Amino acid sequence: MPTLYQLRRALKNSYVRLGLALLLALAAGAAVYLPGEVAQDASPLLRSQDIGAITALAGQRERLDYLLVAHPQSAAPRYIFKFKDAAALHVVTVPASTHLSLEREVLLRQGIPYAIARDDFLAAHKAALQDADGAAPLAAVAGFAQRHGFNVLIIALLLFALKFGLPGMGLSARVILPGQLKGSMDDLIGMDDIKQEVLHLEDMIRHRNVYRSHNIDKPFNVMLTGPAGTGKTKLAGYLAKQLNLPLIQASGSALESGYIGGGSKALNGLYRKACARGSCIIFLDEAQTLFMPRGRGDKKWEDDTANTLLGLLDGVRSEHGAGVIWVVASNFDEASSEMDEAMLRRFSVKINFRLPNKAERGALLRSFLARKEDGCVDWPRLDLDQVAEITADLSPALLETVVKRASMIAIQEKTSIDTALMFRAFERSTIGLTDRATTAEKTLQRERIALHELGHFFMQIDPYLRLGMSLAEVKQKSHLLKISTESVSKLGALGYVLSAGDDVSLRTLEEMERDVIQLYGGVAAEELFYGARGISVGSQNDIQKATALLDKMVSRLSMYSRAKLDYGQLKHEGSAEHTLRQVEAKADELYNYTLAAIADYRDIIGLLQGVLLEQYVLSKDAIFALLEERMALPAAAARPDGGLL
Repeated sequence: MPTLYQLRRALKNSYVRLGLALLLALAAGAAVYLPGEVAQDASPLLRSQDIGAITALAGQRERLDYLLVAHPQSAAPRYIFKFKDAAALHVVTVPASTHLSLEREVLLRQGIPYAIARDDFLAAHKAALQDADGAAPLAAVAGFAQRHGFNVLIIALLLFALKFGLPGMGLSARVILPGQLKGSMDDLIGMDDIKQEVLHLEDMIRHRNVYRSHNIDKPFNVMLTGPAGTGKTKLAGYLAKQLNLPLIQASGSALESGYIGGGSKALNGLYRKACARGSCIIFLDEAQTLFMPRGRGDKKWEDDTANTLLGLLDGVRSEHGAGVIWVVASNFDEASSEMDEAMLRRFSVKINFRLPNKAERGALLRSFLARKEDGCVDWPRLDLDQVAEITADLSPALLETVVKRASMIAIQEKTSIDTALMFRAFERSTIGLTDRATTAEKTLQRERIALHELGHFFMQIDPYLRLGMSLAEVKQKSHLLKISTESVSKLGALGYVLSAGDDVSLRTLEEMERDVIQLYGGVAAEELFYGARGISVGSQNDIQKATALLDKMVSRLSMYSRAKLDYGQLKHEGSAEHTLRQVEAKADELYNYTLAAIADYRDIIGLLQGVLLEQYVLSKDAIFALLEERMALPAAAARPDGGLL
């Protein structure tokens, strides 16, 4: 049975033979003609390919001594003629098809006497005609190239595509040797649960003999999932370094070549490269599209790449790829996105990454800042707990971006990094560049923006105030960082409320209702001060978010019904109408509450509006200091059960 190498060699030779056959076929049926005169030499032989010299003989009949045609049946017949009053012998080379036209339309029609050159004449003039004979092949090649150059180019491209693939069909993969990999598992700050999973995986690979006793005799295909920037790529590198294995890294997005079979060809090439190295790790990053369910469209070839990967993942059971370990990373997991069951079954090890918690964010920030030289960080004036609190929901990569931004600001302002500077770096990294000049002359718009943003703030702290908490306790609970009436080009907004994230992921019905009320705070403040017909389009984004949240609460989570159903999965016509009525009713209830609640803060909102217009920005400390001075708690009493409504 032929080996893979022999098959590839035979295929390559077949491409060469195919190309030569096509070129010869073109050459066999091609007429040869290169216009223009051939350079003359010192001999009395005048060579050319000027057909006009033959047609002109009709008017030079008296001067003509003789006209002969040499080799009329060849691909390039030659006209040989001599004038009586000149010693030069003229030789005009023409294509065979042109000779037939000249003979019929010029020589015979004009009655120009001519004859076929006899062998003795050709032999007598052999030395003189030899150069002309030698020039014919060059003319043939030049004429062929002129007329069929484009065809030759197309054939060459097709042969290249068959052998090497078209541009974009290849997968850009680089091989990284263990000695070239930087860092170690210790660089993965926190994430002890994830690191433990990796250590288990390392043990499985190192001690395969032990696992063979349990009939586990193949490498372990590994699936890494989780948000972007959580360290999946780094962890694959750490694993390869600890196992002392080369890492072949490629991007799953490069498989989307746009050519039928391009992804399959690239994957097979990647696998052959890995098998040639024996034991190694193939790390396929950003491969979420490969996990999407197959058979979703009419174009069945769209699933070719995923089908090829399925086959290769099964193929590691053979001896041919016994040392190949697949590590595939995706930004989505089976809980957040629908995935192909067959693909998921191929991965015996799944490691789910998560965003760091507050303690881990503090440790990560300390690690990033500790790499800087002495004097760059003002440690006594840096409260990492506070910075870790405001950076909730940020990945390790984004935390590193915040630290880099802080370094840039510190260098530009010739200062050191402290809490205030880290806060500014966080704002610049998440919000973007703010501009005070854009809103400076827009007084009426700034007044409305100030009311709108203060409405959001007061409906954020309203639940705590109605529970009878002190302002100090409310300040502790509030996630507010600042209120600004500066424009933000990145958001297309003329003002904003900046709040810290929340580590809580399992939100209750009451907490989600508070989120909706806070979103409605801005539009309710506008209605309170300007009336129902004075609400601006600036509330559009808030209303969109509130609608999505209410739809999730009613339709997906069934929070207001004893029948716990996901109405989104029901296909009955009445389901959508029933859901819409419930969403409208709940939205109306929560907005009416917001409108009534914010009326209790009308006076203090008016006071804070003036300060905000004057200073453009109010920090959390500044706002609560003003509240301590001027605010009286709302007269509305809290419900006995401590609820909102």
